[in-house]
Amino acid sequence: MATEYQRDAALQALLDKQEIHEAVMRYCRGIDRCDEELVRSVFHADSTVDYGEFFRGSGPEFAKMIVPILLQTWKSTMHFIGTNSLELAGDVAYSEAYFVAYSRLERDGKEYDQIGSGRYVDRFERRDSAWKIADRVLVGEWNRVDAVVESGPGGATLGHRSRQDISYRR
Repeated sequence: MATEYQRDAALQALLDKQEIHEAVMRYCRGIDRCDEELVRSVFHADSTVDYGEFFRGSGPEFAKMIVPILLQTWKSTMHFIGTNSLELAGDVAYSEAYFVAYSRLERDGKEYDQIGSGRYVDRFERRDSAWKIADRVLVGEWNRVDAVVESGPGGATLGHRSRQDISYRR
């Protein structure tokens, strides 16, 4: 039978893992809603981000740089997180989150969908009671670009790539 200490430690581990998972989700939401503040919120100020040839620098620098590029390049983006492995080691945690990202872009008056997958390989650190990314490496797995031949029927509430999105009012 588990002791009270073991139960408390197991409960704290679950809470830590949930906070880390929510940070990964917040990052994706920040990217998809083009919300620089939300993207920045998942990184420590002195964090490192390695997205290969696309970007190498700090998390705050990445947050500032990426939103204008997203707005200029893609009409919409949507991330899905799949497998998420988390290992806790005191105030450090290692996370590997698989993702599939869908992006709509326009070239020469035609729409295209870019679909890509990869992994966010992160080292999180708990500082001042908050789990944030200290180091991130983006690992690309595959991607493809397809011409949009036909779009489905509309009718749903349209999403916005800003804080005007309905999700910010709920």
